[in-house]
Amino acid sequence: MSAIYLDHNATTPLLPAARDALVAALDAFGNPASTHREGRRARVALEDAREEVASLLHAHPDEVVFTSGATEGNNLALNTVVGPVALSPVEHPSVTGPLHRMETHALSVSADGIVRLDIPPGCRLVVCQLANHETGAIHPVRDVGLPFHCDAVQAVGKIPVDFAALGVTTLALSAHKFHGPKGIGALIVKRSSPLTPMLRGGHQQRGRRPGTEPVPLVVGLAVALRHAIRDMKSRSSHLSYLRHRLLPALLAEGAVLNGTNDGLPHVVNVSFPGLSSDTLLIALDLAGVACSAGSACSSGSLQPSAVLRAMGVEDRRLRSAIRLSMGFTQSEGEIDEATQRICLTVQRLRRE
Repeated sequence: MSAIYLDHNATTPLLPAARDALVAALDAFGNPASTHREGRRARVALEDAREEVASLLHAHPDEVVFTSGATEGNNLALNTVVGPVALSPVEHPSVTGPLHRMETHALSVSADGIVRLDIPPGCRLVVCQLANHETGAIHPVRDVGLPFHCDAVQAVGKIPVDFAALGVTTLALSAHKFHGPKGIGALIVKRSSPLTPMLRGGHQQRGRRPGTEPVPLVVGLAVALRHAIRDMKSRSSHLSYLRHRLLPALLAEGAVLNGTNDGLPHVVNVSFPGLSSDTLLIALDLAGVACSAGSACSSGSLQPSAVLRAMGVEDRRLRSAIRLSMGFTQSEGEIDEATQRICLTVQRLRRE
């Protein structure tokens, strides 16, 4: 029995074109900070990738700071925050963690998981993601006249992201969420905005993120992003079709949708009231379906989803929720097979 991977919000398989570009870039082994030929060769590859990322996201190359991923990017953006902070209650742990000692005021969220940007008076920073990691809800991020950090990890490569048009101050992304390599991401920083580094002792990236840049990973990120944006329309159409095959069958089996039908096209978050998320996930894994109950960074937590709780989801649904996130390479037949396995597993667990 072949496994069916429905956890693309946790991570995605590496795009062959990104892998090929990464491997080819290994030949540019020089330190980009060195002035000799090999250093210059690496520097050209690095800056070409930076320029491409900037162009694809409608930013300036000077605004692109490469990081190890979204956790570092979010922490870097929130490194020297001065409160009070208007904080979305459905953020990823890599956003809420850096703010745990800060005075925060929760923004409101609708029953289908969409944040309302009603900023409380006196707040000096707004923090809101662009798309949710558990439900796929897309939030109305816009210029609110205050410094604004946006975790766009689940949005980049899946919906159009225009840094200049959004009007945010900082925006974090991670390559492995859009079929790029793990261990590389970026923080886009508005040119007029200060950024205090977390690391000291190097001049790389204008001192904002010291350390020798991993050129092959950066190149892999740029190629994966290029393909994701170039093929966004066709990928989205295919994923929407797959979702419309999967979801009705689950609802017919007694599932309850958590979130909206107008979010990211590849995400389905449902509850099977009366069953335990943990029991269901283990049973599905044994049935050859890989999925999750929420954020991979919260895996192992005994607490129900903070995202669903903020949406007002009742406890019975909270404790029976699973997240299914599909990939553009998956076929109709694969999703139909996954649907059958899920429904049969639910039926068996209900009989026991």
